[in-house]
Amino acid sequence: MTFEVPSHEGKPAGRIRQKNEETILKAAEREFARHGFKGTSMNTIAVNAGLPKANLHYYFTNKLGLYIAVLSNILELWDSTFNHLKAEDDPAQALTQYIRTKMEFSRQHPQASRVFAMEIISGGPCLTEYFTQDYRAWFQGRAAVFQAWIDAGKMDAVDPVHLIFLLWGSTQHYADFATQICRVSGRSRLTKEDMQTASDNLTRIILKGCGLTPTA
Repeated sequence: MTFEVPSHEGKPAGRIRQKNEETILKAAEREFARHGFKGTSMNTIAVNAGLPKANLHYYFTNKLGLYIAVLSNILELWDSTFNHLKAEDDPAQALTQYIRTKMEFSRQHPQASRVFAMEIISGGPCLTEYFTQDYRAWFQGRAAVFQAWIDAGKMDAVDPVHLIFLLWGSTQHYADFATQICRVSGRSRLTKEDMQTASDNLTRIILKGCGLTPTA
């Protein structure tokens, strides 16, 4: 389950490269989230990153490569939280940890989440290489863990596939639709405390819906 991102062989090594790449990716997240792929230029990303355009191309050859790197980064963050799920795990603890981790990603990487949402809404043309048979097998493996919990009587018999969709959608909602949430709640922005409260409530609702008791 890999994502093709630009090779950095021969590029500056160490902390400088890492810092510059992180700066570029954050600037790219903001621009792609605001203007979409077509409405964003490498020049505006370079300006927002505070780097010469030549430096941008030194790390990312073209806009598509940079766009895919942004998508790859958020997908790897999301999926890594599910990689080590096992049938031996306690479902209440595992689901609680997953929800809290995903909500923290939504707090720290809201622009990247919105870029992903826009890509999917547009049909996911740049994610064709990602959603392959390998990814489907990975997804089915996650669903099998939920089914094992159900078969062992550890949780109620809910559809594992729809439970995963619910987990994805609910935790990413607070990044993708933060503007709507702020306007209906009268807030100027979502704070860390707001996200914690949302995380607590999501955990309680989802776990109770699965017949589980929320952990402390």
